[in-house]
Amino acid sequence: MKSTPAEDVSERMQAWIRLLILVLVSSYAIVASVMTSPERRVQPWALDVLTYFACYTPVAVGLLYVVIRHPGHYPARRIFGMANDFAGLAFAIIAGAAAMLPTYAIIMWVTVGNGLRFGSRYMIAAATMVQVTLAVITVLTPYWRANPVLVFTLSLTALVVPFYIQTLLRHIEQARRDAEEANTAKSRFLAQASHDLRQPVHAIGLFLNSLTQTGLAPEQRGIVDRIDRSLQGVAELFRSLLDISTLDSGAVTPTLEPVSIRQMFRLLEQQNQVSAGWAGVDLRFVRSDRVVLADKALLLTMLQNLVSNAIKYAPRGRVLIGCRRRGDRISIWVVDQGAGIAAEHLPRLFDEFYQVRKLGSADTQGVGLGLSIVQRLGALMDLAAEIRSRPGHGTAVAIHGLNAAAAVPPVVDRGPSYAVPLHDLQVLLVEDDIDVLDATAHLLRSWGAEVAAWSIVPPHPQRCDLIVTDFDIGGGMTGADCIALHRQENPPPMAIVMTGHDELAIEEIIADPSVLILKKPVQPAELRSAIAALRGRRGQLPTG
Repeated sequence: MKSTPAEDVSERMQAWIRLLILVLVSSYAIVASVMTSPERRVQPWALDVLTYFACYTPVAVGLLYVVIRHPGHYPARRIFGMANDFAGLAFAIIAGAAAMLPTYAIIMWVTVGNGLRFGSRYMIAAATMVQVTLAVITVLTPYWRANPVLVFTLSLTALVVPFYIQTLLRHIEQARRDAEEANTAKSRFLAQASHDLRQPVHAIGLFLNSLTQTGLAPEQRGIVDRIDRSLQGVAELFRSLLDISTLDSGAVTPTLEPVSIRQMFRLLEQQNQVSAGWAGVDLRFVRSDRVVLADKALLLTMLQNLVSNAIKYAPRGRVLIGCRRRGDRISIWVVDQGAGIAAEHLPRLFDEFYQVRKLGSADTQGVGLGLSIVQRLGALMDLAAEIRSRPGHGTAVAIHGLNAAAAVPPVVDRGPSYAVPLHDLQVLLVEDDIDVLDATAHLLRSWGAEVAAWSIVPPHPQRCDLIVTDFDIGGGMTGADCIALHRQENPPPMAIVMTGHDELAIEEIIADPSVLILKKPVQPAELRSAIAALRGRRGQLPTG
């Protein structure tokens, strides 16, 4: 029968402990016989114990061998081991009488150990075997028959201790289940709240972009820029909440592939140049042609959290991102010239929701999830995060353990793809939120695209070059259904899915690598770059 890895470890440990018990009881028998002998010699009964255990040793070694070579949940094997353990201990006590009485502690050790390792049924079985063992010892040992109160005390102990431990185990198990349910409920709430709140933030961002194109006065444009900056902070909060809830759900499985450090740094620069400009940060990347083996999306999320933190806590300073190689392992460092962090805070910085707050310090956006996300994503790829900091000298955070990989094909740099016009591009836009639908349609039309806007999945395929769809459309329909409806066209239209869910989960559902997944709230430049990237794949990139 199949068993869990934890069960296999427990059974191996119990098999090793069986050998340890043989050594302990044999050693004690020799010492006890010498100490109770007037001649200070090993008594015959001790030799009998040693002979018995010498014969039992091959059985114990055989059990260990079988457990290692054939792991699994085999109740008969466990019961056989327990029965032989109690038989050997009973023989030792019968042979040594009063001198071997202290080995009763090992009987209790075997009883409790089997119950804790294998569960309540084995605790009950072991407790029952103890009663049988005590009965046999009493019948065959005059010393025990002459001390009925002692026998009663030992028998009662063998009943009360396992029962009490079993009661505690039930309470602990119930507390564990309650904690898991609470954690699941927390993750579900965070994911749902993040998803629901992303919709209005997404719509605000699109309307805000449209507002900037209406000929605002300088003062008005300054106000709009401040709104946009605040909106980016809210978007970062939602992204962190969704990331942590996705990790809690256990739904993240890394897919390792060769990842270009240069391409990764280029993406990070594009994503952070605006926020760095707002903060007055000199954001610099050390050019590197190295390639690592990693999950590109997860590694980008880790680095984005580190760079975002560095910009946030080093205003008007410098942030440097680069990598170092030691052997076949590569580390990526993010170094800032911020105020630094006191040593007492460093061990807790990777805890969820932990933030360094001091009276009189400037407020910073965030909820203290960034470094926790970095550490947990790193653990999924066997990577380690390290942080070094000194007050007044800045902070350096590293991701260690990246394996070097073969080079990936170079990516043709087409320049600022968001500047490419969309004239003559027919877009099918599907979004059930009317505000988001209107804002996205207005944005696409302002770029020159012809837009057919639907709040539901169209009943029939629509003629289009590109599908831009939300994932949750309502009525039991999703963006995957909308894309599938149009896959019969020749050629099938390009597709972009915008969602508030985790991108990896949506990628698995759609199961089409040609479809781009964008996480809400989506920046206009991000959407336009995605459209240009899809057109570039098909050779549709205009020259003017």
